[in-house]
Amino acid sequence: MNGPEIHISFAPELRLFVAAERRLGRTSLTTDGSSTLGHVVESLGVPLTEAGRLLADGTPVRVSHIPAAGEDIEVLGVERPQQVPGAPLRFLLDVHLGTLARRLRLLGVDAAYESEDLGDPALAALSAREQRVLLSRDRGLLRRRELWAGAYIYSDRPDDQLRDVLQRFMPALAPWSRCTACNGELADACKETVEQHLEQGTQRTYDVFAQCRSCERVYWRGAHHSRLEAIVEEALREFGDPVA
Repeated sequence: MNGPEIHISFAPELRLFVAAERRLGRTSLTTDGSSTLGHVVESLGVPLTEAGRLLADGTPVRVSHIPAAGEDIEVLGVERPQQVPGAPLRFLLDVHLGTLARRLRLLGVDAAYESEDLGDPALAALSAREQRVLLSRDRGLLRRRELWAGAYIYSDRPDDQLRDVLQRFMPALAPWSRCTACNGELADACKETVEQHLEQGTQRTYDVFAQCRSCERVYWRGAHHSRLEAIVEEALREFGDPVA
C-alpha cells in the first residue's frame, strides 16, 4: 500500500485475531486510500462479526468509512448482550460444534446443526435464508458476505463455549423442551403411546416420558439425567429463569 498512514488499535478481546506486533496497542498502518474501514479491519484478521463500534478520532463511524491520513482508529469489541435485529433469535452451528448444539437444545434454544460438512457457501446461505446467527471457530466462514449474522466461538471447551454464547446473546431458556438430536419440539407422552420405542427394562423402570414432534425420539430421566440436570441448573443460575 502506498496511501495515507493511519493509527489503529484493537480492544483486548480482539487481539488474538491480529498479528503479534499489533497486540500491544496503537500501531501505524499505511492504507491504499480507497479501501473501507471494514475492509482494513478484516484484512488485519478481525472478522466484522466480532467488531463492535468503530471510532475515528473518537467519533463513531461506519464500516464504509474510508480512513483519512493521520486518523486514530479504534476497533472495539461487540457490546454484550448483543442485540440481533429482525427474526427471533436462532442459531446455526458448523460441523465442529456438535456438543455445543446439543447443550443449547437441552436448554430449549433453537440451534440448527448439520453433522455433515455442508461447506462454507452452503452454511452462509442457510444462515441468510433462515436468518440464523452462525456460530463457528472458522474465521474465513465468518467473513462471507452472504452471512446473515455470525459469532466467533472463542474456546474449544464445551463448557466455556456454552457460557460464552449465553452471555453474549442472552437467549430465552426453556430447558427440556427441545430434542437434542434434531432440534424439534418435545411434548409429554404417556407410556402406552411410546412403549414400542422402549426396551423392556426402560418400560419397567420409568413412567414419565417426552417425545419429539419431529423425529419421534423418546426421552426419559435415565442414567445420564443427573449430568444433564447439572448443566441446566448452572445455566439457569447464571443466565436467568426458564421461560414460562
